[in-house]
Amino acid sequence: MKALKLNKIYIWATALAMVGCTNLEIEQTDSIFADLSGEFSGVDAGGTLTDLYNAVRGQTESQENLYALTEVSSDEFVVPTRGTDWGDNGVWRTLHSHTWSPTHQRVKNTWNDQNRNVYNATTIIDSRSNPTAQQAAEAKFIRAYSMFWLIDMFGQVPFRTPDEGPDVNPTVMTRAEAFDFAVKDLTEAIPDLPSVGPSEDLVSASKAAGMLLLAKFYLNKHIFTGTGSADASDMTQVINLVDDIKAEGFDLQAGYFELFEDSVNNETIWFTTSSVGNNIWNTLHYNQIVPDQAGGWNGFTTIAEFYDLFEGDPNVNTPGSGQEERRGFVPTDGTNYGVGNGFLIGQQYDANGNPYKDRTGAPLVFTKELPGLLGNNERTGIRVIKYNPANGAFANHKIVFRYADAHLMKAEAVFRSGGDATALINELRTLRGASPIGSVTEQDIIDERGRELYGEQWRRNDLIRFGQFTAPWSYKEVSGDETKNLYPIPATAIISNPNLVQNPGY
Repeated sequence: MKALKLNKIYIWATALAMVGCTNLEIEQTDSIFADLSGEFSGVDAGGTLTDLYNAVRGQTESQENLYALTEVSSDEFVVPTRGTDWGDNGVWRTLHSHTWSPTHQRVKNTWNDQNRNVYNATTIIDSRSNPTAQQAAEAKFIRAYSMFWLIDMFGQVPFRTPDEGPDVNPTVMTRAEAFDFAVKDLTEAIPDLPSVGPSEDLVSASKAAGMLLLAKFYLNKHIFTGTGSADASDMTQVINLVDDIKAEGFDLQAGYFELFEDSVNNETIWFTTSSVGNNIWNTLHYNQIVPDQAGGWNGFTTIAEFYDLFEGDPNVNTPGSGQEERRGFVPTDGTNYGVGNGFLIGQQYDANGNPYKDRTGAPLVFTKELPGLLGNNERTGIRVIKYNPANGAFANHKIVFRYADAHLMKAEAVFRSGGDATALINELRTLRGASPIGSVTEQDIIDERGRELYGEQWRRNDLIRFGQFTAPWSYKEVSGDETKNLYPIPATAIISNPNLVQNPGY
């Protein structure tokens, strides 16, 4: 194996240098160089690309870092402390209440993960690694994917070339510079990515995945570059890219919760073999049991305002409650081992249709309201299930990109271009069993994205684009502070790289 690479367990020389992008440690391997001079001679492109996909897989599987920053910071999820459970020194509460700091562990881990991906992708792309055209294209795709999150969350991107040793402080791209860099990567990559339609082969980058990511960049360009409003030409890019994705064979598909089974469908554009177990078990109660799993972990819930975005009885979600398909239902007859789909509110039932009780013997009734982020019992909060354990308690099939997202991106781009997106929105609503609407407003679009894409890691990004991330919602301590639209640069990164400048407000 040829290598100048990150130490796989990333042990840094000092505690203050514990950051994945600023002091990248190099290790001597396979006699490629006799000393730690920093001379780069390439990596094994295929093996390193596999490692890179595995890294993304692990990052997608975790509910802690990227997922926590994108979801728990929004109105979709809250992780209340129940006694001492889910206290974790306040890391969950501070995300939802927007009171995080530059020392927040989830912030630091996400920063490290995404910067590490960028560096490792860069070593693959380097000509000395002799990548094939497709290997280089896939590495550029993943580099752009990780840059998307760095641009979106932190507003600046450190960059180190393979020839720069640990004694060189990485240069730092501004938000606009990083946007241009990532768009160039994707524009170069897409022609060399394989054309793959709906199939089991979508665990790696394809043309459709590249086009969806590029459309994401253009949809968010006015945020990322600071122009303040969407340009019509950028929205045209989004529309054309979504049309190109459809030409690859992707389309909307009926059967909402069937999309999240481990099977081929017309909507999935990119998935990983990440286990979906964390998404299942971090929300269910300790006593909700299916074969091969002792019970839930009783953490993640949603808030009443988000649940109320869906059609149906606001206080009941059993079958026949007048709800749209995406809100799901609580089975009363043991369906799916008693675990419902979507939003679980009210009395819960076991696999035989018997009412569950909590560990104190009280009826297991999930309540719409919580007393707060603290002081909760075992039953407070509506639970959310998108990957049902009946399809595998730890199934290895987690969606990253989906066509319904692209469809809604096109609707938004049409709207932001001054067009009428009503037909596009109603096409999806009708498919999902929701009532058509007469005309579409900006609020309708962000609400529809919430109803369709909850739990899929886009809510924070969407709320920022629609100017609503700093709005008040339940159990949120800080509202109206626009500096919260960016996370802080981790304190360790600021210390170890003087080229970084802390974001305003921290």
